[in-house]
Amino acid sequence: MNIDTMAVHAGRDDLAALGVHALPIDLSTTNPLPGIERGGDSYEALATGGTPPEGGSAVYARLWNPTVARFESGLAQLEHAESAVAFSAGMAAFTAALLAFAAASGNRHIVAVRPLYGGSDHLLASGLLGTETTFCRPDEVAASIRPDTGLVVMETPANPTLELVSIRAVVAQAGEVPVMVDNTFATPVLQNPLDHGAALSLHSATKYLGGHGDVMGGVIACSEAYAERIRPIRAITGALLHPLAAYLLHRGLTTLPLRVRAQQETARRVAEWLAVRPEVDEVFYPGLHGDPHGVLGTQMAGPGAMVSIRLAGGGDAAEQMTSAVEIFTHAVSLGGVDSLIENPAALTHRPVAGDAKPDAGIVRMSIGLESAEDLIADLKRALRMPRDEASRRGTAAALDLAV
Repeated sequence: MNIDTMAVHAGRDDLAALGVHALPIDLSTTNPLPGIERGGDSYEALATGGTPPEGGSAVYARLWNPTVARFESGLAQLEHAESAVAFSAGMAAFTAALLAFAAASGNRHIVAVRPLYGGSDHLLASGLLGTETTFCRPDEVAASIRPDTGLVVMETPANPTLELVSIRAVVAQAGEVPVMVDNTFATPVLQNPLDHGAALSLHSATKYLGGHGDVMGGVIACSEAYAERIRPIRAITGALLHPLAAYLLHRGLTTLPLRVRAQQETARRVAEWLAVRPEVDEVFYPGLHGDPHGVLGTQMAGPGAMVSIRLAGGGDAAEQMTSAVEIFTHAVSLGGVDSLIENPAALTHRPVAGDAKPDAGIVRMSIGLESAEDLIADLKRALRMPRDEASRRGTAAALDLAV
């Protein structure tokens, strides 16, 4: 089935039997039990990573919820996976994977391919979960593997410089160690990590899957066997996605292919325009300067809708540009219908170690559904605006928000 059709229908198989057309929302926190023995069996099945047994009960919302399960089913189909496990946030999903495959397994060592999202990098570097991490480049994975390595973590396109990493190459180096790919930037529309040997595909569902900047969530697509290892972590830590959020995320899947392709086309035009600007030292956009690993067209169906640049004026120029935009919103996050702009070194990657922190002159843009011409005109004004005027505009905007 074509992904456009799948996105509309995935996870809705039971709606006709329920006699409804739109996705229902089940807000129950507790559920009736069919008796002590069957109720107990249901609890045991859910608490150990399974799903409600036939004729059993969902018991308690921290263990399982049907609205969340429908979203999981839909996302799993888009990711070509047997199962998916949804969480209250992307970092909750990332944490559960680290606990399930490293901290709780006895294999407490993790190999992480940099660059990564700043929050992921910070959690790994902190050792908060009792794990030890070796950070490396994509061609250093094999040399970094140890007998106690429980998981390899990677992200492609990488945040924030959009480097493309061959999943198959990393999987080959990892050997028997499962590989988790952060697929947030690419989405299932452009990339399916499990098709290339990865064990887990992670999403901050807050981004493209939701797509409107109004819902938070995280999700991991994987085999059912791996899902059974992850679900108990979710149940114990209470990190289940809320049903209302699941409803919004599931609804977001229906337009995901259309949004991603439209945003990608605009991003390509913006990147090409930025590539010839004298204020810009370098444009980071997949395929713009070649594809040395042969990822585009094989692993990834398109370059995506994220664009990053390194400004010739460094951090000062980044501050000026992000303060001067009018259509772009100066804010963290990404993947929504409106365009966002931010300085990773100061924000999303602020807690990252100095030797791995992005250059202060790098600006990251999430391209939305606005007109390419309007976005380019906005960037043109921002790049040319004197710093003092940009600062005044930024202060005025802050005062307006305060009022």
